[in-house]
Amino acid sequence: MLTARAARFAEVALANITREYPNAPAHLLAGPHELVPPRTLHPAFYGAYDWHSSVHMHWLLLRLLRLPWDDGGEPERTAALREEAVRTLDAHLTAASLDAEAAYLRAHPWFERPYGWAWLLALTAESAAPGDEGGRDAPVQDCVRDAARRWHAALAPAAATVADLLLAWLPKATYPVRHGTHANSAFALGLVLDSAERAGQPQLVTPVAEKIRAWYLTDHGAAGRWEPSGQDFLSPLLCEADAVRRVLPPGEFADWLDRFLPELRDAGEFLPPPRISDTADPQIGHLLGLCLSRAAALRALADALPQDDPRVPVLTAAATANLTAGLPATTSGDFTTDHWLATFAALALGGGVRA
Repeated sequence: MLTARAARFAEVALANITREYPNAPAHLLAGPHELVPPRTLHPAFYGAYDWHSSVHMHWLLLRLLRLPWDDGGEPERTAALREEAVRTLDAHLTAASLDAEAAYLRAHPWFERPYGWAWLLALTAESAAPGDEGGRDAPVQDCVRDAARRWHAALAPAAATVADLLLAWLPKATYPVRHGTHANSAFALGLVLDSAERAGQPQLVTPVAEKIRAWYLTDHGAAGRWEPSGQDFLSPLLCEADAVRRVLPPGEFADWLDRFLPELRDAGEFLPPPRISDTADPQIGHLLGLCLSRAAALRALADALPQDDPRVPVLTAAATANLTAGLPATTSGDFTTDHWLATFAALALGGGVRA
């Protein structure tokens, strides 16, 4: 399904990462001298409304370039779009621009912690991933691989900076953040685990996995009725379960999930899609993203269980319902949602960051 939407999602990503305004900078002003345009502070990631959305929209574009696209009977248009994507990534992911981004992160060590950090590692990991081999797209994939080597080398200093910041922060992070927005600890650390080795930062794997175990392994008796909160785009329950999935052997995870979400054994319907009263509201509209992030996590949890586990059809049905509810909004033409939703659709449709 992702290949069928690749061209449209690429158009959205390109429009986002090159659009400087409107912009919601999370920059703490030290004085009037810092009243500068977004691209002055962030020469690589100035677009897509905010820094983290820009980073993950770059990830989306790179992920799409690795895939074969359904050209919809317009091969020339599709080829031109691919070429534009490579040119744009070449313009943004330069050594100079990413050195500036790394310097900004070092100077502002709390900036975008941990959500934006995790997405930067995911972007770096994606630049190291090979494209599909062979077939009619082989020459295109060769071109993308050559370009990705440049991007990966340019991203490396920023990824190393994020790794240093993470390692400094983790010992101080006594408690996890459990709410369903950007600061959610489980979602970010799950992305880090999926990305660390390919991003060239394998030293992150053990401390991150240990923190996930320390924070979550004793949790039990959670319930789907606790969700959603009014502006969630992440499910605290599913983010936690998806993080734990990454650090336990399959059998142990299946047992842990029984303790954590016992209702899955008897659920007729689990986590139905939320009611969304105003999709254009920047906070209420988060619930569209909740549908998509739920779908991605639910599919990952189902894949982690034995196929004859009775929880698999419950999880799969919930994933389908949430994906169906959220997918139409990904290319609505409303920048409120267009600047970020397609990334989460790609996670749900394409098997997550590690796919």
